[in-house]
Amino acid sequence: METAGALSVKAPSDAKVLFDGSSLDAWTAGGDKPAPWIVKDGVMIANQADIRTKESFGPMQLHLEWRIPAGREVNGQSGGNSGVFLMGMYEVQVLQSHTNRTYPDGTAGALYGQTPPLVNATAPQGEWQSYEILFHPPKYEGGKVAEPATVTVIQNGVVLHHSRRYMGPTQHRQVATYPENHPATGPIGLQFHGDPIEFRNIWVRPIGEYDAVK
Repeated sequence: METAGALSVKAPSDAKVLFDGSSLDAWTAGGDKPAPWIVKDGVMIANQADIRTKESFGPMQLHLEWRIPAGREVNGQSGGNSGVFLMGMYEVQVLQSHTNRTYPDGTAGALYGQTPPLVNATAPQGEWQSYEILFHPPKYEGGKVAEPATVTVIQNGVVLHHSRRYMGPTQHRQVATYPENHPATGPIGLQFHGDPIEFRNIWVRPIGEYDAVK
């Protein structure tokens, strides 16, 4: 479908700014390791390793903008691949999906390995894309999942998922299942899949209290 591209939304006053174009202070490569991504011209560029936020979050609204560099060769899952991990466990796919064919649950905005987006809303390569993600973790009762994790994903102003259920934390080529125990909060992760994907204007807002287990 045709899309106007990214909707760039300024962080509201109650948001935690994760990247404002100046530094990677909010991010780590794990433990005490500094995030190795590159910051240039107000953009952070994927490099060397996955990164994650130093802080952890539960129910959230997450805004971020991403771009696949123009002119980069892309073929299926190669050349323009990354991902956003909610609580470090649940992936929303980042991929150059404009005129690029791949398997449905691996396209841009897919709940990777589980559910394709309702529509392909990806703007042409080299243009900025935006994700607005509203996520709620699962709820447990008596050691079992009472309510699965749910997510709403909006790309470039177009709804891709509305309160869609995750089958469990993201797995690669395995059927997702929920663990016996689940944390109340977790970090936001960005994937380095070998491609220099660019990100800007990343912020997050808590959207309610959460108790993982009842």
